[in-house]
Amino acid sequence: AKPFGHGNAAQANVRRTLRAEDYMNNAHISIDTFDQHKHSVNEITELLHDSYSIHLQNNLHFWATTQTNETTYKRLTSGISYVAILNNKIIGTITYYSNCPSNNCDYYQQKSVGRFGQFAVDRSYQKKGIGDLLIKKVIEIAKTERKCILALDTSELALELIKYYERKGFNKVGKMQWNDVNYKSIILSKNIE
Repeated sequence: AKPFGHGNAAQANVRRTLRAEDYMNNAHISIDTFDQHKHSVNEITELLHDSYSIHLQNNLHFWATTQTNETTYKRLTSGISYVAILNNKIIGTITYYSNCPSNNCDYYQQKSVGRFGQFAVDRSYQKKGIGDLLIKKVIEIAKTERKCILALDTSELALELIKYYERKGFNKVGKMQWNDVNYKSIILSKNIE
């Protein structure tokens, strides 16, 4: 057998998976439901600002790049939100939205569709499987609500994010123009049945 460090792409994927699993097992990361009395909205806002700062540098004005604590709180409490915790520090967040009746996106209004947003992982902890844990959590919730599809949107210009979601099994299903952002969004979805 070849030692790690040699071999094909499949072996490289196994190595990445093993490293992520080893990291996750040894790091004692917990995924907690957001609790306003326990988790700092300011800390989450700062995490979002930092995680999305690369997009702001590229002149993409995601809500998360500059949103206030009040906006963060409103977004956290308008769905089911989770935080990833390591050593009492919030290193990731995601919010699941079940229904979006006031939303002007027809795709999100379908009863079979749940969606997520306000998704970020601290840049120091990216590519370690934490995002996978957060997405897995919202898939679990969507399934308990008998959703067949999990969806999200991101800037059509955020090519690395789109590739990330496509690697997770999400496919492009449409476009949307949101107020307060300077780009068109790509809607991506994944069958979770």
